[in-house]
Amino acid sequence: MTELRDDLQLIYDWIPAGSRVLDLGCGKGELLSALIREKNCSGYGVEIDTEGVLASMERGISVIQADLEQGLQDFAADSFDIIVLSQTIQAMQNTETILQDLTRVAKQAIVSFPNFGYWKNRLQIGLFGHMPVSERMPYQWYNTPNIHWCTLQDFDRLCAKNHIRVLERTVMTAGRRINILPNLLGSLAFYRVG
Repeated sequence: MTELRDDLQLIYDWIPAGSRVLDLGCGKGELLSALIREKNCSGYGVEIDTEGVLASMERGISVIQADLEQGLQDFAADSFDIIVLSQTIQAMQNTETILQDLTRVAKQAIVSFPNFGYWKNRLQIGLFGHMPVSERMPYQWYNTPNIHWCTLQDFDRLCAKNHIRVLERTVMTAGRRINILPNLLGSLAFYRVG
């Protein structure tokens, strides 16, 4: 079995064998490669970064180089069983539109994002007076791709506003699941929505 990063492993575990998967912001294709090889899934990756596209192609992944800000209008409704949007939504201009597209194009979507409500992020802003920098968010305020600061409660509200059902939620910090005070103690959120 392929060894994946903790966050990708959780997503991998949520995807049933044989699923048709669209991985948006697929990076170098690690997740999709493991799903195809080990779970007999089929699918595509979408990536804007040329290096990621080339690395995905080297893994044998069918990948489309595209900007997700243009939406998913090229995909018909219910084209996939599952869409993955891993640690990408916070960097998108049109967050609400992409979320609506996810649930149109697939039966379910898995969305993960850094939880800006995590206590260490709050501490860096509140006590030290600077924007958070961490292993999950290694950028300075002036060069960060993260343009939307989202907490678990914010994402829950966005889903409710758009009549999107939250089917499952898991929150992690340092590879461990967080069950108590997840909006405060969890650094990374995972949602399965439909």
